[in-house]
Amino acid sequence: MTRKSILFAAAAVILAAVAACSPKKSIAERNDWKLAIQSYTFHKFSFEEALDKTAELGLGYIEAYPGHRLGGKWGDQAFGYSMDEDTRKEILDLAASKGVKIVGSGVFVPSDPSEWEKEFEFAKAMGLEYISAEPPMADWDLVEKLSDEYGIAVSVHNHPKPSTYWTPDSLLAAVSGRSARLGSCADVGHWKRCGLDHLDCLRKLDGRIISLHFKDIASENAEGGPHDVIWGTGVLDVPAMLGILEEQGFKGYFAIEYEYNWDNSVPDIRKCIDYFRNIP
Repeated sequence: MTRKSILFAAAAVILAAVAACSPKKSIAERNDWKLAIQSYTFHKFSFEEALDKTAELGLGYIEAYPGHRLGGKWGDQAFGYSMDEDTRKEILDLAASKGVKIVGSGVFVPSDPSEWEKEFEFAKAMGLEYISAEPPMADWDLVEKLSDEYGIAVSVHNHPKPSTYWTPDSLLAAVSGRSARLGSCADVGHWKRCGLDHLDCLRKLDGRIISLHFKDIASENAEGGPHDVIWGTGVLDVPAMLGILEEQGFKGYFAIEYEYNWDNSVPDIRKCIDYFRNIP
């Protein structure tokens, strides 16, 4: 054995030992997945307070729901396209001062087709990456046109039936043959509450998932029904969901919409975050 080959062999042994001793990356780390807060989680508080709680949790992203009371110097003024230019800039500056980026808004449900242009203009001005919405079926041509024009994705939320999009099949029928910017804001809890298999739903939407309202829920037989619970303690298979999303190459946001323990949910959410970040 030559001296050179001995050195190569030794180096290989050292590298193997280092690799064996290195901590294995979690599935979230491997995929560089980003957690956000859906601000409805803190709807009992102002948007300013929701930003504080998001920062307290160590998260850098928030999805704002239209109508969230801004609070602070803005009082009862609500988050949404009616905000004037100065207020928009002030809210963006406020979020940035807390290390939080507003990445999306929703769930937007227009009362008239004319609202779409206002919503997209607002989203562009605020630097949003997507709008979570439930478009009327008659609006899809307009929604696709504006999505392409403004370069902003539309992430369709699945409220429970009788909502139009309660099943993935209705969404897939609506966006078939349309822009890749149009897809799903997958609320995995609502699927389960509607009697659907949450894993099958994710598989069906392969390539069309823009963002998620991610959660775990209690059994329908639990006290209080199938409410949100700390991730990993409910009836949803969180590791399996993440495995499917990894296989699909998902790169969007996991928006935490924790709809329980409204007055003091931060400790619960912190446990959800820790669980998520440690799934292998």
